Amino acid sequence: HNVEAWFAHSPGLKVVMPSTAADFKGLLKSSIRDDNPVAFFLDVALLHAPGEVPEGEHLVPLGKAAIRRPGTDVTLVSYAKTVLGCLTAAETLAADGISAEVIDLRTIKPWDEEAVLASVRKTGRLATVEEGGVSFGIGAEVVARVASAGHGLLKAAPLRIGAPECPIPYAKNLENEMLIRPERIAEKIVNLF
Repeated sequence: HNVEAWFAHSPGLKVVMPSTAADFKGLLKSSIRDDNPVAFFLDVALLHAPGEVPEGEHLVPLGKAAIRRPGTDVTLVSYAKTVLGCLTAAETLAADGISAEVIDLRTIKPWDEEAVLASVRKTGRLATVEEGGVSFGIGAEVVARVASAGHGLLKAAPLRIGAPECPIPYAKNLENEMLIRPERIAEKIVNLF
């Protein structure tokens, strides 16, 4: 289960969830140096993911999102492992003529509202992707803030993609059905057009 949303509800607590090895190093260093309490989560599936890690002093500011892929037709907002799924889905969508911008939140609280709004201002469409349940989740917060602060920017209803509202099954074949796969992301995004 993904519990980052539980921690994000705690006043004064910052919540971080990187998607790359470089961000792991930079965000961890920034988290340790922060004067506030920080909950640092790592998706287990990313523990052995290869990636470049900068030498020496490397800091990634908390609360600053990264645009992992620029696009013009739809904004995909994600974090941790699902960023990789969004990037793969963006490739599939590009083959269908849909240009998806992929934003990696990196920090869930505080999250980079300005980066998301700037992207939605450009694309006019928004989808959030997370492994946690969509009810009361990170995506729900992003959608609510965009609807409020960016009222009138959306050309279509925002879309939240996440886990079904049920416990994760133990059986591997059933667990695999719960995972947020790139094909599922791409299929749902096409419905925004």
